[in-house]
Amino acid sequence: MEIGVDTFVETTPDVHTGKTISHAERLRQVVEEIALADQVGLDIFGVGEHHRKEFGDSASVVVLAAGAAVTKKIRLTSSVTVLSAADPVRVFQEFATLDGISNGRAEIIVGRGSMVDAFPLFGYNLNDYEELFEEKLELFLKLRESEKVSWKGGHRPAFTNLGIYPRPVQTPLPVWIGSGGNPESAIRAGVLGLPLVLAIIGGSPVQFAPIVKLYKEAATRAGHDASKLPVAVHSLGFVAESTSLAVDRFFPPTQASMNMFGKERGWGHYSRAQFDASRSLEGALYVGDPETVANKIVHMSKHLGFSRFFLHLPVGTMPHDEVMKAIELLGTEVAPRVREQIAKLEAK
Repeated sequence: MEIGVDTFVETTPDVHTGKTISHAERLRQVVEEIALADQVGLDIFGVGEHHRKEFGDSASVVVLAAGAAVTKKIRLTSSVTVLSAADPVRVFQEFATLDGISNGRAEIIVGRGSMVDAFPLFGYNLNDYEELFEEKLELFLKLRESEKVSWKGGHRPAFTNLGIYPRPVQTPLPVWIGSGGNPESAIRAGVLGLPLVLAIIGGSPVQFAPIVKLYKEAATRAGHDASKLPVAVHSLGFVAESTSLAVDRFFPPTQASMNMFGKERGWGHYSRAQFDASRSLEGALYVGDPETVANKIVHMSKHLGFSRFFLHLPVGTMPHDEVMKAIELLGTEVAPRVREQIAKLEAK
């Protein structure tokens, strides 16, 4: 079981002070968080991609490269790269560069993005949402397979027998498919034989079990060994020395963030009752002391069969020292508990 953190580099107003941290300061904080995650033995750190003022992660690969320079072991990934609105050649070059700087620790999670801010910014039509992703993913996978590539498609200029450099240290560069639970996305990942990351931020995670089943079945039909295709989960949460402290610290910014984005998406008011239900054993939030969070990761892994878990934090803006403490606890107390419990289960 691999345990890690991912972040969207949020820069929303602090719910207690009303102040908004600058993008520059938050970016520097994230590099410190990556360094700490490496020091406390976490396996992976991810940085998302958005193109709006509430987030500072529009150039995630640059943040990851800064993290690579101050770490030794931790793997570094996007979470996710909106490939539909990007040039696959440039994205491949960037992540191959990251792989070189980190000496083979780079990964990429590609997806269509739950927010559509990148599409108008880079001149893409949302009517081409599905087609863009499928075509660009096809090209991206060709780039990692061969040093020289020829390409002709509908959304990017053609080229013939051109070399793509630098080449990554890893062969092939690890590519995961990110999904919010869309069955078609899971099936696509299975057919391609690519690992799957499920973003589970609401409802009951157990409801995603049929999606994992679809993924594995599609992989088997396509001739892949489904047992060798890992599944990861990304969920929101927070760790503190006590569950009451974790709840007190995490609920206010989470509520503010959920209500802000809820207005855009037509969600209802996010209440304390919803929050408490979500942090129950069967809910989607992983909030509590190290034992509580560890037990929940193990519990959900039994239902979903995932072998990698991303704790997304913070949600909204939280004090940097509290985020650093949560990362420390995740690495030094949660992860060892999870690994010990998983090892016992596997030994039976």
